[in-house]
Amino acid sequence: MRSPGLALAAAAVLAIEGAALLVIALIEVFGLGAGDASSLPTALALIVLTLIGAVALVAFAIGTRSGRSWARSGGVVFQVLAIAIALASLTIQPIAWAFTFGVGLPALLGFVLLIASTRAENERPAE
Repeated sequence: MRSPGLALAAAAVLAIEGAALLVIALIEVFGLGAGDASSLPTALALIVLTLIGAVALVAFAIGTRSGRSWARSGGVVFQVLAIAIALASLTIQPIAWAFTFGVGLPALLGFVLLIASTRAENERPAE
């Protein structure tokens, strides 16, 4: 069973977010190689956790495209966390608007698409 176009759009947002996290992990690795880390174990843990997040987002993208509810659920959790991070960034002075919008807007778009995709899947007649 193929999912509707909304699921494809939601999967694309999740995949792009996963790719962005992969780029961030690579930047962290290069920073580690340049000696920018004050604590090696902390830097390694951050890199590993960032890679795990990237892999999870790509898995959610693949699952969402296939119409799997577990993937949409996991994707919604990631989007809510990203929105929370974007809102929390508003408390730091000066406000990094590029970060706030760069994280918040794709997360909000992904959230709306995942919810809409779920509703569309539930409205389709059973095959």
